[in-house]
Amino acid sequence: MMLLWACAGVPLGVYNIVENFNIALQIQPQILTSLSLVTWAQCKYYSHRWPWTKMLGCVLAIALSMGGVETGLIVGMRRSKQEGTRWPVTLMAVLAALLLCAGVGRHYWDIWKTRTVRGISFLFVGIDALGDLTSLISVLFQPELDVLGMVIYGSELALWLGVFACGGMLNLRPWLRNKVEQHDKDRGVSRAIEFEEDGSGIEGARSTALNEVDIQRTSSASSSTVFRTASTAVGDEGGRA
Repeated sequence: MMLLWACAGVPLGVYNIVENFNIALQIQPQILTSLSLVTWAQCKYYSHRWPWTKMLGCVLAIALSMGGVETGLIVGMRRSKQEGTRWPVTLMAVLAALLLCAGVGRHYWDIWKTRTVRGISFLFVGIDALGDLTSLISVLFQPELDVLGMVIYGSELALWLGVFACGGMLNLRPWLRNKVEQHDKDRGVSRAIEFEEDGSGIEGARSTALNEVDIQRTSSASSSTVFRTASTAVGDEGGRA
């Protein structure tokens, strides 16, 4: 996800700068690429046990390459825009949206396989979704309405909201159900303890136990299969099979 986001910062930065967005939106892709590369480097260092020299050299090489590519694309896109050719700029917007969505979309594949939302912080999801929302609002306040800019930030925002929805259905609902079941179980245990602490409760429990023993003896005399356990029944079925 982090490497995809780092790559997404290049076409996004080209598009925002060529389309002369406000300063905040022009700087935002550069910050996105930088932080994504730093996080990707940490993953390689801590999870894949890369030496710090290899990790640092690889990140610097990628960062310098991305900076050079973005600078060249900005110069070329500005010239093509002056000549009246719009499709290269549109291509940058499409690439930015696809790479951003691909970074988030990998979580949907994991959710589909495991039927749960794992390996992601909902605090991080909320912060990033809020960033997409504020960027979307910033695009709306541009002198001219930019539909492609809205699509870039709106598509990622929609995917993050989907992750929130999946977390509510697959994580929150089972958690609440377990809490309710545990609460009911604790209440049942506390009531049983109160019942046993009562003298009449003890006598009543003894009387109930004796009655159950009498019933078991009577039933055992009439049929030897009434009180068969589940494991025994399975064994017998297997023997007959």
